[in-house]
Parts: sequence; C-alpha cells; structure tokens
Amino acid sequence: MNGKFIVVEGLEGAGKSSAIASITGHLQAKGISVVNVREPGGTPLAENLRELVKRDWDERLTAETELLLMYASRSQLVENVIRPALAQGAWVLADRHDLSSRAYQGGGRQLGDEKLQQLKQLVLGDFNPDLTLILDVSPEIGLERARQRGQLDRIEQENLEFFERTRRRYLEIAASEPRIEVINAEASLKRVHQDLLQCVENQLFT
Repeated sequence: MNGKFIVVEGLEGAGKSSAIASITGHLQAKGISVVNVREPGGTPLAENLRELVKRDWDERLTAETELLLMYASRSQLVENVIRPALAQGAWVLADRHDLSSRAYQGGGRQLGDEKLQQLKQLVLGDFNPDLTLILDVSPEIGLERARQRGQLDRIEQENLEFFERTRRRYLEIAASEPRIEVINAEASLKRVHQDLLQCVENQLFT
C-alpha cells in the first residue's frame, strides 16, 4: 500500500520546521513510518543545487535559471527518494515542493503560471501531494523572524514587494485547489500546531 505525500509551504519565517516536527511526531505516534525531505535538496546532487540557488553570486542569477535549478533538484528528490519511499508505504513529509516554484518564481519573480505548469508537466507529470499545508504569515512578520535566526540567504534578502507577490500567489492557488489548506501562522505556536494536525486528520484519516 502506497504512503501519503504531505507538503508544508510558506514564506520565510512561517514556522515550517516546527510544523514538520509536530506532524512527524503525530504520525509516528500512529505507527506510521515518516520520511522527512526538503526542497531544494534531499539528495547529494540536489543539496549541491540548493547551494547554487541560495548563495550570492557576482553575476545576476536570472529568474529562469533559478527556476530550472529548482526543478532539477526537485526531479532528483522525487525520483530518487520520494517515489521509492511512498512505494514502500512510508509517508513523506516535505519542506516545500512544486507549489513553492509556482509562488516564488511564478508569482514573486513574475514568470507566470503557464510556464510553471509546462515545466511541472515535463518534470513531474501527474505527481501531486496528497495534502499541502500553507503556513500563511505576512512578509513583515516572517522576515523579522528569519532575521532573528541569523544571516539571510540570497532569496531571503529580496525586497518586501517580492514576498508580497509570493504570498498573494500562494493564496490565489490555495483558493482554487481543494488539497491545499491555509493555516494562520501568526497565531500562537500551540494553535498553529493544533490547526495543522486537525487538517491532517480531516484530510487524510476521515
């Protein structure tokens, strides 16, 4: 029996790491085998691609190059880790997936959804998460949380308008796709985790 694929999304500082830890513990308490992955990254080659995406360069990294690096990393992760784990019955819990590209590159970089959908079809076909959870936070709050964590990477240093476009695209897509749930990540940590686990229960166990 195949496992389930759950993705946690959101802007910088939304609280994805603690959310993933909470969901992982909840699933493991049910006796479910959980595999945690992150994007970009998750395999040796994909982690090197992550470094290329995150670091500062002396030359301008074009939006198209950034997008293609993301999908190259995603292809490695899906084919070498996620699909095999699901086939073995494990549940895969991912820190970001395809929706990130639709929001960040499609919305933030303003590449539009048509290009993204064509690339998605080429790389992933009809492979989709069973559930995507968006931790929704205002860019101002999210970026302040990110700054408190330490030095910001290349993408985290983008201007506020970039993150506002990204957030807006997240919410637009969520409004039209039933397998995407939006969680208020500005609430207390306890409430956020309660809402997350309730969504998991409602969507995947009832």
